[in-house]
Amino acid sequence: MQAVQVRGAVRFIILSELVIPFLLLILGVALGLYQVLARAGILRTPDFLGINYYQGLTLHGVINAVVFTTFFAVAFGNALMLHQLQRPLRTGVQWVSWVLMVGGTLMAAWAMLTGRATVLYTFYLPMVAHWTFYVGAALLLVGSLVPFFFDWLPSVVAWRRENPNARLPLAVLGILITFTLWFLIFLPLATTVVFQMIPLSLGLIKETNVLLSRTLFWFFGHALVYFWLLPSYIMLYVMLPKVAGGKLYSDPAARFAFLLFLFFSIPVGLHHQYTEGGLSAGWKLWHAFLTFMVALPSFITAFTVAASLEHSGRVNGGRGLFGWMAKLPYWDVRGDKWLFPYFIAGLILFLAGGITGIVNASYNLNLIVHNTAWVVGHFHTTVGGLVTLSFLGMTLYLLTKLRGVDLKAKPLAMAAPYLWMVGFLIFEVALSITGLQGVPRRSNLGISYLDPNNELLYRPDWLFWSHVGALGGVIAVLGFVSYMVSFFGTLFAKPVRQPAVEFPIAEAIHDQPTPFVLNLRPWVVATLLLIAVSYTYPLYEAVARGTLANVPGYQSIGNNLVPMQALGEQTRLPQ
Repeated sequence: MQAVQVRGAVRFIILSELVIPFLLLILGVALGLYQVLARAGILRTPDFLGINYYQGLTLHGVINAVVFTTFFAVAFGNALMLHQLQRPLRTGVQWVSWVLMVGGTLMAAWAMLTGRATVLYTFYLPMVAHWTFYVGAALLLVGSLVPFFFDWLPSVVAWRRENPNARLPLAVLGILITFTLWFLIFLPLATTVVFQMIPLSLGLIKETNVLLSRTLFWFFGHALVYFWLLPSYIMLYVMLPKVAGGKLYSDPAARFAFLLFLFFSIPVGLHHQYTEGGLSAGWKLWHAFLTFMVALPSFITAFTVAASLEHSGRVNGGRGLFGWMAKLPYWDVRGDKWLFPYFIAGLILFLAGGITGIVNASYNLNLIVHNTAWVVGHFHTTVGGLVTLSFLGMTLYLLTKLRGVDLKAKPLAMAAPYLWMVGFLIFEVALSITGLQGVPRRSNLGISYLDPNNELLYRPDWLFWSHVGALGGVIAVLGFVSYMVSFFGTLFAKPVRQPAVEFPIAEAIHDQPTPFVLNLRPWVVATLLLIAVSYTYPLYEAVARGTLANVPGYQSIGNNLVPMQALGEQTRLPQ
């Protein structure tokens, strides 16, 4: 498929959707480095450059896991739609989306940077932020949906009208499923934000149903993981085989995996609430079962991607049972093959994250690792692994195309994912061990459990593996610094060709039409029915039982949580 020339406003919008979140990501990574050193007891300070530890933890989580991923998903979707459908984007729609997303991000960033929104990444009640945090986050999410409804869907309808007998390109199907899921999980989050969080923040209500808030948040919160993962899966199916020098093993298998993700990935949130009172054990067990079912499309992906890589290795001269592995382009500077390290390093990390995730999903094993450092290790090899590395690699790739430049500091760009991978593998092992030892998930250990002057709390048996985890974090940050050199060199390089959007799109070995994976509509209907079955009664329980124990909101004042009812007008966060 031919490249699409891109200029003017559309080029600026897509470029800025890549650059703005990356600039914020630098702060997010710097705060992550501070946190890993503080949690190891290497730094024993309550703040970093004037940013409180828990304030920094909020910034780290929100920037890295929400802002960066959302902006990238929109930019990636815009570029894919432009290229795969060969139709122009609607500039007015894109500007509305851009203004909402950037404006919302600035509002939420102001609240977090001024200490008015120290509510952590999991910002459910009873912790309360300044109203601008909630409005800003809502604007970011609404802005990200504007292209989906008012640009991409109309373009798909027009494309289908012009090509009635053709299948949707695989990448387009992947993006449509990604943002269909995004819209469905936005609704419960919007409900708790609009009817609970904002009124509590503004003082319009004094107490609220925390069980309902948490249930609505995790309705959104775990399915959010698949909103992050699906763009990565698009790259694994559509682009990785081409970059590796081969073909996609099966197009129908890829489509089936995407559709199964839509079907299974939303009604799983109660597995985050195993220890939550007020919700029936049977419904938690049902969500546990559905959580394990999400592994089905992951297994399909593992087989299909491995088969595609084996085909690539054999095309490149690999022989024997495993000889093909040695023929993959782990360090090949030709063409677009520099992207391969981002995908393969991300896949290795994702394998580790999948293994630890089985423990998290288990109804009984989860009780051992719940809210321990184990969860942090898992999160940083899934979202911090495959998702982050594939997003960073594709950001660099799109930067070269949209600016019409060659990649700068290519050896550093290729070393970055390997350093990141090694760092986070060490980090994962260390935090898994400390999690099993009982190390808490979010605490500033440097001024509590790992401070030898704190005789009541000091745990010297946690020290060694906490230091090993810090070593892994430092190595990963070195990889990020290597990436930054290449990123800024490429961003400011002199153009050598016309800016255009193009992607390395793989052909499929098995490409026969398979009717049940061609129509998205019945899968959406089935998904809505499964959500209704899985969440109707738990939400009823949350409403019926949660209102019996309404609680006030709590605001973070320094390192302390204080009930809003106990705060006078002079001490409450300024509205």
